[in-house]
Amino acid sequence: MSSENTGTEPARPADSPFRHENRLRDAAPQFVLPLVVRIEKAEPPTRTDALETAARAVLEILGDERSVGEGEWARAMRDWQDARIRKVVRRARGAEWRRACTLPGITVTGERAEVRVFPPVPLDGWPKELAKLQVSGTDLDDPAPPADPDLDGPVLWLSPDLDMSAGKAMAQAGHGAQLAWWELSETDRKAWRTAGHRLSVRTADPAHWRALTDSGLPVVRDAGFTEIAPGSCTVIADHPALRG
Repeated sequence: MSSENTGTEPARPADSPFRHENRLRDAAPQFVLPLVVRIEKAEPPTRTDALETAARAVLEILGDERSVGEGEWARAMRDWQDARIRKVVRRARGAEWRRACTLPGITVTGERAEVRVFPPVPLDGWPKELAKLQVSGTDLDDPAPPADPDLDGPVLWLSPDLDMSAGKAMAQAGHGAQLAWWELSETDRKAWRTAGHRLSVRTADPAHWRALTDSGLPVVRDAGFTEIAPGSCTVIADHPALRG
């Protein structure tokens, strides 16, 4: 899907890569959206905080003026969205984090989490400051069960049937946020931006998950590159504007 901020409401994407196979997307040059989460040994973020901050980071770069029209990131964003929508989460601390922050991007903060999102790069063209960072080691925990989500706002529901590392779940939450963004009108997008892209990420209980899968809400199906089987349903994006 290729989209520019033309001042009119964008068409709803009929060929979302999260919904079905599309050979044209596979044939296109492949890009990846890098996200780096700051994980200091002394004070790592909680898992839920990191997931929500990563999802908001994706929304921030999608709506940034540099990502649309003639913006400096617009070409990279279009090329990335015309291919498979890949995201990779890496971790950094100390000097690694400071070096990563020298690259163009957007840092989004949560309660304690910090996530920096960067313009898309070719799969084999990572900047050296990011290529050296580790993908593994993003196993974060919630010391206590997260509070019930605000059901009057957007909720990204994770599958109760899948065991994902925090890094994998962060990428999937980002997919869910992006899929909801694509489905929204420009008016609803503006309202979400004004609210600071407020959202919750929670794991659904099995009965609720079954109901969600029949709700018609946007569904993320993983391509199966890492950790889980291809076609696995990982996230359902429940935004108030998309509820039937």
